[in-house]
Amino acid sequence: MKKYFIAILCLLVLPAHATTVVATVNGNAITDADITARTKLMSYQGKTSTDNRRVALQNIIDDAVKLNYAANFGIKPSDTDVDNELKRMGLPELTQNEKQMARDAVRANIAWQIVVGRTVLPMVDVTDSDIAAERADLVRGRGLPIDMTIVRLVDVPDDVRAKLTRPADCDDAIRMAENFGGAPQKFTAKQYELAADVRDAIAELPKLTWSRPVNNSVFLVCDTKKTPEYGKLDKIIKQNAEYKQAMFMAEQQLKQLRRRAVVVIKDDRYKL
Repeated sequence: MKKYFIAILCLLVLPAHATTVVATVNGNAITDADITARTKLMSYQGKTSTDNRRVALQNIIDDAVKLNYAANFGIKPSDTDVDNELKRMGLPELTQNEKQMARDAVRANIAWQIVVGRTVLPMVDVTDSDIAAERADLVRGRGLPIDMTIVRLVDVPDDVRAKLTRPADCDDAIRMAENFGGAPQKFTAKQYELAADVRDAIAELPKLTWSRPVNNSVFLVCDTKKTPEYGKLDKIIKQNAEYKQAMFMAEQQLKQLRRRAVVVIKDDRYKL
């Protein structure tokens, strides 16, 4: 009889632990099982953290806050939109709880993007400096679709490098290098084709100015020419700058919404 009693007790206790309420947000419960499902979803997306369960709880809270705020604008992503996004994500086979958590996360993300598009993006006003910063980031990261005519001097001694002055043009740069006993190379390449260290040295270098040394070589940009691809670039750069500013403003708004939400942490493991 005692053995049967222990077996029954275990059946009662285990499900109770799985549904332990860890926190509530605006009166809605978040369980330990919810957090487990969210951490698995995060791992499927390649998101790892030393504090995964705390991050998972914060993400669930954020989802609730986003959906609650989106509802004020009548925004509720359809099941079809959610299903299409889940298919695009290519997640592995999920348990029922994981699947529901994934649907909630996707629905909140879609809703928040719509909110940002309607309420935040129209207020974004990027400046010339914002666009210049975005362009510089692109140059450092990948380079621009422009043709660069470049003179390169290989294995330049320090004393020779110190004597290099600003030439009148590309031909003058070559003559100058030859007069110092160098063997200059002249070539044309797209900026994004250059090695990262070379690109860093010359991408924002004024024309007809010798670069700092790069692996014992110095470079000089004679001329630049925009490629046909460049026609679309200005629009992309502006859109990227607008997007970054919108995301920053949206994060500030989300912080305010978090503070207004009624969040109660019931498990000491998750208290700050």
